[in-house]
Amino acid sequence: MHPSGRARRVLAALGCLALATSGVAACSASDGPGTTLDAFLDGWRGGDLSKVGFVTAAGGRISSNDTYTQLRGLTGDLAKSTLLLSRQGELQETGDIASAPVKLDWTLPGGAAWSYQSTVRLTKAGSDGWRVVWEPAIVHSELTDGDRLELRRKVADRADILGADGKPIVTQRPVTVIGVSPERITKRDELLKDLAAELKKVNVTLDLKDLETRIEGSKPDAFVDVITLRQPDFDKVRTRILALEGTLSREDVRELAPSRQFARASIGTVEAATREDLDANPDTLAQGDQVGHGGLQQRYDTQLRGTPGQSVVIARQTPDNQVEDSQIYSIEPVAGTPVKTSLDVRTQNAADKAVASVKQPSALVVIRISDASVVAVANGPDGGGADTALTGQVPAGSTFKMVSALGLLDAKAVTLDGRVDCPKTKTVDGRKFKNSHDMELGSVPFRTDFAKSCNTAFVNLAPKLGADGLKGAAAKLGLGAKWDLGADSFTGKISPADTPTELAAASFGQGATAVSPLAMAGATAAVARGRFIQPKLVLEPAPPNALPDGPPLAESSVTPLRTMMREVVTAGTGEALRDVPGDPVYGKTGTAEFANGSAETHAWFIGWQGDLAFAVMVQKGGAGAEAAVPVAERFLKAVK
Repeated sequence: MHPSGRARRVLAALGCLALATSGVAACSASDGPGTTLDAFLDGWRGGDLSKVGFVTAAGGRISSNDTYTQLRGLTGDLAKSTLLLSRQGELQETGDIASAPVKLDWTLPGGAAWSYQSTVRLTKAGSDGWRVVWEPAIVHSELTDGDRLELRRKVADRADILGADGKPIVTQRPVTVIGVSPERITKRDELLKDLAAELKKVNVTLDLKDLETRIEGSKPDAFVDVITLRQPDFDKVRTRILALEGTLSREDVRELAPSRQFARASIGTVEAATREDLDANPDTLAQGDQVGHGGLQQRYDTQLRGTPGQSVVIARQTPDNQVEDSQIYSIEPVAGTPVKTSLDVRTQNAADKAVASVKQPSALVVIRISDASVVAVANGPDGGGADTALTGQVPAGSTFKMVSALGLLDAKAVTLDGRVDCPKTKTVDGRKFKNSHDMELGSVPFRTDFAKSCNTAFVNLAPKLGADGLKGAAAKLGLGAKWDLGADSFTGKISPADTPTELAAASFGQGATAVSPLAMAGATAAVARGRFIQPKLVLEPAPPNALPDGPPLAESSVTPLRTMMREVVTAGTGEALRDVPGDPVYGKTGTAEFANGSAETHAWFIGWQGDLAFAVMVQKGGAGAEAAVPVAERFLKAVK
């Protein structure tokens, strides 16, 4: 006896229920293949295929759980990516078989879109309802059993940092990576000692504790990085280093400036992304990416690094257990865009050389007077560490007498030859001010007070200058204004000069006034040219908020000021520069106290020769004439 149609449907439903309770996917409703297809797409989106029945392409049974496991395995690296699924076109039905086009819209890491069309087949053969024919081709037409979709990152070419002439100053240069192989080391302590000794010959201090820890944590056949050296440095120690037991080397390239110290603190460095970098930028950085740290490299890292590309590949295992990639989609990387600076290689090298022999931290900023370009930014002794040249905040000492003198001349409170008393000490409201080395000049022309750097003369003149005169003169030279160089900078903080003692101190660069070498170089250039023009460092992309040019300085003030700054060199505290070859040198020394009760002082010299204005500061250098002037002399002789 054959069951009726209604009975057959009841038996089929009971059979599907039995399959569901036994862990095999239930049969889909018999409303039609479209309903089953929609249920499948909904289940794929939601991660639950229990409402859909499946068969393999060979007609065998497969549970919804096994289907979903295989689906996730096939999607591989894309499993966590956003996927939109939608039906496309008409569903085709022929007897017990149906098929429908489906569109897959992936959002890849980084936001890139990848879309394509697939086909889902369905069948009701041997069943009272429609079931999906499970096959890897549903995910992508080229997938087969055991395949995975994987992502491959395509790193963009990092752009160069350019000099004023448009030529690269930071670009890929050859290096050698020195390493050790743990399995080849028998006398580790001796090896580490010898490595440290050899590397010291090229001014590299090895962190032995860190290296020892990394060796202990590495596999026996690993290449453990010791140090990366520029090719000229490696050539100096190549033979001795590679003769040491367990040492290895490999050639590579790195984004480097012409020398290790070349404007290093201001430009920054390019290094492998750290854990902190990766955690802060999970969508844009990956392990092994090169990232800018410090200075311009960090500030413009996104622009310089460009946009990485990526490809989607089918990773397929070969018979010999290797994995081969077959690319099915690719987004090409977009190279970074260069950053152009105003730096001049010859001038920068001269500046780096000038500060290299100073043991204390020091800074030298050089500005071309004619166009306000920052042509050199040096931080000694090795170029690294804090960028004191651009961002330091220290008292200006007697270099600030250039500013106060401008204010006094503007106020017509002094003349070149007007006599101003220079006593050994001067007391203001109970506070005693004195001169360096207890100097006492008596009543002398103001030009002599300036050339010999008499503090007490400026204390005597402070009431005539006044707080407004001090602030006004500083403003005319750009000090304390908001500059936009395209780089971090400190332009100065001017004392409020709100008490007689504070005004007296501020008149010769003490008190609450603080400046950077950049700020004083910019002010000096303004005196030399007769107008403040904001210094510029980054040319492209052009900083959007650069200050407009200031008004012309009064000739009646700036001409005698220049005369006095020349006499500092010909008959004052800067006499060591009198015989420097070339155009006349103008300047002002400075000795800046920075801590109450301490005899230590910062040494300063500001000045110009020809078209180059500059500021030198040596931390805890003592007197400006003794520490800063020699740096200026070395620079001016080297830059010829």
